[in-house]
Amino acid sequence: MNVNKLRAVCRPIRIVAGLGLIAYAVYSGNQWFYLGAMPLIAGLVNFCPACLITKKCDIEEK
Repeated sequence: MNVNKLRAVCRPIRIVAGLGLIAYAVYSGNQWFYLGAMPLIAGLVNFCPACLITKKCDIEEK
């Protein structure tokens, strides 16, 4: 049985980072920081493309 321990840690980090980037985009007016929507969406739907490619986020339970 695989337990997504790293995903559980990364999910809130992605959400906070996404919100922070979007907030900075609103504050600074620099539109590039709206790319923070990507980690925000990845965190909200619990999908990590890097985990899918590397397969290193799944840790087996002993």
